[in-house]
Amino acid sequence: MGCCTGRCTLIFLCALQLLAALERQIFDFLGFQWAPILGNFLHIIAVILGLFGTIQYRPRYVVVYSIWTALWVTWNVFIICFYLEVGGLSKETDLMTFNISMHRSWWREHGPGCIRRVVRPSAPGILDDFSYVSVTGCIIDFQYLEVIHSAIQILLSLIGFVYACYVISVFMEEEDS
Repeated sequence: MGCCTGRCTLIFLCALQLLAALERQIFDFLGFQWAPILGNFLHIIAVILGLFGTIQYRPRYVVVYSIWTALWVTWNVFIICFYLEVGGLSKETDLMTFNISMHRSWWREHGPGCIRRVVRPSAPGILDDFSYVSVTGCIIDFQYLEVIHSAIQILLSLIGFVYACYVISVFMEEEDS
């Protein structure tokens, strides 16, 4: 089989997913968001497996990729619910850092147009590294940036799932003949 449209499209989608996941991984590292870092790492591994399976005609790897995309969609729906505070979830909790730090999304203080002001405490006895950060003037709030990131991941995963199923069926037909 040459590079048919379904196979080439899945390779392209996997490459796009890798780029989107790497971009997201960088910003999650900057915000010390440990749960998303772990999820992104697993996603990168699964996408590489899907890419390898597509290039090397290995349907089992593509099946692993397609199963992972369903889990990845579920994770990203959770992220959207978390940042939009749906169902009792709160973006102010330390859930994304596994309750080991008080870090938040990097976009909270560094979003487009945001003006960040650090106010040092003036009271004696307060640690010098403790400060209050005031953020104003953001063009778009950080939670909506996180939702946009997750929505893009969902879109890429759903399209990838459809093409993965198609590629699996093509590979299986070729095995049978």
